Amino acid sequence: MRYLVLVSLLFTAGPAFAMSDAEMTKLLVQLDNRQKNSGDYKSLAFIEQKEKGKTDLVYEAVIYRRDEQDKLMIMFTRPKAEAGKGYLRIDKNLFMYDPTVGKWERRTERERIGGTNSQRSDFDESRLALEFNPKYVGEEKLGKFKVHHLKLEAKKDADVAYPVMELWVDVKTSNILKQQERALSGRLMRTSYYPKWNKLYSQSKGEDIYFPKEIRIFDEIEKGKSTLVVMRKVDLRALDANIFTKAWLESKSR
Repeated sequence: MRYLVLVSLLFTAGPAFAMSDAEMTKLLVQLDNRQKNSGDYKSLAFIEQKEKGKTDLVYEAVIYRRDEQDKLMIMFTRPKAEAGKGYLRIDKNLFMYDPTVGKWERRTERERIGGTNSQRSDFDESRLALEFNPKYVGEEKLGKFKVHHLKLEAKKDADVAYPVMELWVDVKTSNILKQQERALSGRLMRTSYYPKWNKLYSQSKGEDIYFPKEIRIFDEIEKGKSTLVVMRKVDLRALDANIFTKAWLESKSR
C-alpha cells in the first residue's frame, strides 16, 4: 500500500519549483527589455557557416536596429560576392535585396539569412512576451548552471519562424543559455546555444543593455550544418533615419 501511495505521488507531483503565469510573463518581459535599447543599435556580425563535406564559408554583415520603430537592416559586406546583399524589416515585413539582379523580394520569418542557419530573429530585438505564451517545464541543471526551462507557444497571429520554442534561462544572470525551435508537429528544427553575453551602457536608455556576444546554431534537419555568429563592435549611438530604407541599401550596392 505504501508503495502504491509513493508511486501515485511521483506521477502527480509537479516540479519542486514552478513559476506562476505572472512570474513567467515577468521573466519574458525582462528578457526582452534587457536587450532592447531605447535608442539605436549597430553591430558588426562575423558569421561562419560549416557544412559537412564543404568548405567553411565566412561572412561579415552590419546590423542596424531602431527598436522603438521595429526597424532592422542587415547589410552584408563580405565576401565580395555577397557584398551589398541585404535584408530590411518594414512594418513587420521582411524584404531581401539582391544587388546582382537589383530586385527586392519579400521573405518569410524562416528565411535563412545569407543562406546560413541564422534567421531574422537572431539579429533583431527580442519579442518573447509579445509573441509567445509560456509554460513552465521545471528548474533544471544545464551543465554547471541552474536554469529555468520554459516551453513557449506562439500566440495567435504571431508571425514567427516556428510555433514552439523551448528556452533554458540561467537563474543567476537571466541570460538565455539554450534555445530550441520546433515545428507544429513537434519536430526539432534548430538548437542554439548562447555561451557568451555582453553588456554595454546605453546613454539613451540610462542603463546597460545586454546582447549575445556569440550564438552557435545547429541545424537539426541537416545534421553537420551549423553557424557561428559573433557580434563585434556594438555601437549605441544614433543612426541616420535613411539607413532603414530600400533606397539607402541600393545606394550602397552600386
